[in-house]
Amino acid sequence: MREYMRVPVDHLIKSEKLSLDQMAMVECLGIGAHAVRRSQLVEGEVAMIIGAGPIGMGIMQFAKKTGAKVIVMDILEDRLKFCRDHFKVDDIINAQRDPLKELESITNGDYPHVVFDAPGNAKSMMKAFNLVAHGGRLVLVSLVQEKITFYDPDFHRRELTLMSSRNATRDDLEYVIHSLEQGKVDATSFITHRVNFDKVISQFESWLKPETGVIKAMIEL
Repeated sequence: MREYMRVPVDHLIKSEKLSLDQMAMVECLGIGAHAVRRSQLVEGEVAMIIGAGPIGMGIMQFAKKTGAKVIVMDILEDRLKFCRDHFKVDDIINAQRDPLKELESITNGDYPHVVFDAPGNAKSMMKAFNLVAHGGRLVLVSLVQEKITFYDPDFHRRELTLMSSRNATRDDLEYVIHSLEQGKVDATSFITHRVNFDKVISQFESWLKPETGVIKAMIEL
């Protein structure tokens, strides 16, 4: 939230091809790229992303890039349609409409091999344990200031692997930039709002309200 900041030059990554908008989105997309890399998702597997916010949109794009089948679950119908239209995800599930039954129908009762949880909600994180296939992986991309609990017999019965995923490494960021340069990832379609730096204070609170339709806001100097 400042016009200038000091960063060691060896922490900067250049691109001669990308726009300022694309470069500004690299860090956000890097979180999704890192989560997918940690999950070891491979072609032919089924992945579900819970949460169709900017982080979730990054996850789903890099999950699709592996060749996996991608399911997205959220409570906002407009976000789900956006993901289907822009990122060509395979299936969408509205979490307010009997999601378990719909997920079982989509996966023939097998559930996803990998579930990424990204809404930043403790209840969602805890419910996600019941949405993973036997032997599958649950990746908690969300970070909350709360305790997370789960029912151990179900956890052991399914032989789940539980992972956390936090931020990104330089390798992830370079991978994101390379993917953008090749046109394999979209960084700009979910930039929905723009504001000049001197108007941030007056606009910022509105970005927190779902009814404004904000996905990602860009501050311009």
